[in-house]
Amino acid sequence: MLGARSRTPGTMTAPPPNLPQLLVDAKRWFDDALLNSMQAAGERPVTVAQAAVFANLDAGGTSISELARRIGTTRQSVHQAVHGLIGMGLLKQVPDPTSARSRLVRTTPAGARAHERALRMIATIEDVLAEQIGADAVEALRDGLDCNWGDPPLVQDR
Repeated sequence: MLGARSRTPGTMTAPPPNLPQLLVDAKRWFDDALLNSMQAAGERPVTVAQAAVFANLDAGGTSISELARRIGTTRQSVHQAVHGLIGMGLLKQVPDPTSARSRLVRTTPAGARAHERALRMIATIEDVLAEQIGADAVEALRDGLDCNWGDPPLVQDR
């Protein structure tokens, strides 16, 4: 559960979670809400990695290499997720019209329908979050995450 970190009785008080830990917890909260809601609505279960593929697809199709770059993982991991989704009938691979050696990943009609449903559910999950933590907090979170943070800094230990 977001915000609830367990501590072993009798140990020193753990420091508060840092921002990367909080972001991971928040992402997990959204992933759990979406994937559980989709499955409860009768959609076939997908993994977090498979959902990340959908979240990073362009309308005209996207190469495995580009998906891997966007997701921040290996081509092999994306390839495995894509082929699982192809097996479920949600994605397909088609020739890339700009490169004879490349293929693009696209949604099938069933995949497009599931993706549209997921987008509607994400909007509802965001509404639920606004009810739980306040609309102003959600707006501030969105604003902060949507800012241009610049290049990752190279820092020295203090």
